[in-house]
Amino acid sequence: MAGEYRLLLANARQLVLVCGHGEQYLLREGMARLDVLHDASLVVGLDGCIKAVGPADVIHRRFAGATFESKIDCTGKCVLPGLVDAHTHPVWAGDRVHEFAMKLAGASYMEIHQAGGGIHFTVEHTRKATEEELFTTFKHRLERMRRAGSTLVECKSGYGLNLETELKMLRVIERARQAMDIGISSTYCGAHSVPKGKTATEATDDIINNHLPKLKELQQSGEIHVDNIDVFCEKGVFDLDSTRRILQAGKDTGLQINFHGDELHPMKSAELGAELGAQAISHLEEVSDEGIAAMAKARCAAVLLPTTAYMLRLKQPQARKMLDEGVIVALGSDFNPNAYCFSMPMVMHLACVNMKMSMNEALAAATINAAYALGKSDTHGSIEIGKQGDLVIINSSRWEHLIYQFGGHQTLIDYVIIKGKVVYKNESCGIMSSY
Repeated sequence: MAGEYRLLLANARQLVLVCGHGEQYLLREGMARLDVLHDASLVVGLDGCIKAVGPADVIHRRFAGATFESKIDCTGKCVLPGLVDAHTHPVWAGDRVHEFAMKLAGASYMEIHQAGGGIHFTVEHTRKATEEELFTTFKHRLERMRRAGSTLVECKSGYGLNLETELKMLRVIERARQAMDIGISSTYCGAHSVPKGKTATEATDDIINNHLPKLKELQQSGEIHVDNIDVFCEKGVFDLDSTRRILQAGKDTGLQINFHGDELHPMKSAELGAELGAQAISHLEEVSDEGIAAMAKARCAAVLLPTTAYMLRLKQPQARKMLDEGVIVALGSDFNPNAYCFSMPMVMHLACVNMKMSMNEALAAATINAAYALGKSDTHGSIEIGKQGDLVIINSSRWEHLIYQFGGHQTLIDYVIIKGKVVYKNESCGIMSSY
């Protein structure tokens, strides 16, 4: 087949499709048997989308007369879909390394929060930071996520708690979305905490009457692009009634519901999310049996965050029960000043060890299901014709090494590719080679 194409990946030992029949998500049985091709190649077109996937000899004959901007010989290597990080808080100033020492000494999350630390510490520093300062650190964090294989990242605001700073954060996210080769799903999280000097009811009214109308105005003018609305539904923060009001108002302005629920206390957040048609709910360490059943019925994704449970010494989310009962299980890093992890391979490893997921389940949860949690599984999360050419090449004969080698992604990942363009290349790879 003659013509010009962007990329040829040739002769992969394993090419992990994850799924190959247009699935929007995978449940337990589908996650157990991922689609994997052996001795396979793929082609990405000039539009950044996958044009062909199949046995290497078939692809090579079919595209014998074609020209490619780039070719990579993947002999002995594995190709996987780009990883999707379904939950992060990456725009902020002022780290909280001192709080890690407090946690190790026995202080709880809410004890630190009530002492003026936690979110409020970060809010103070983020409000003072310039937009340029926030963009510089955000860009650096996204680059680190990308080097660890993430090609689509959900990015929240939420360290402003006033309209001015929330908009500043959303402008920073929008700037990165336009300037960088990485997929971004933008989330307004103005209800991340109750601002000092306000009650939860006053904060809720401010968000509904002032924040959301301004967001809608800026969306319509094209100044920012926001996909999701988030609320921290938690005891001492936003109760169920306030959460309902904010989420419904956000939904009415066209935002997907994707919120924090049932993390530290059972709040019936899962039941609320299912009722409101939420795309996803995150955390769920304290979810009820009724909430799990409601999420399964509503096809509301559970974004589980094993790093948070690990670092805060919380009860692990009930991944096995959720999978057994038909919930769409996804994964996220929860990168933030309180859970400082850029690496989805490490998240998958923790999901396997601490939440008793299989490696197949963890990979599906960090690809197709994480994409579904962001409403993007029609374009991301698997290697299929027509989807975006977001790919990770690892220097191993079995894809499972990406999870098995805890903390080993720095040497395992040879290339990260977005829309068929190499956005990260390991220094040990040498020059790109033709097959």
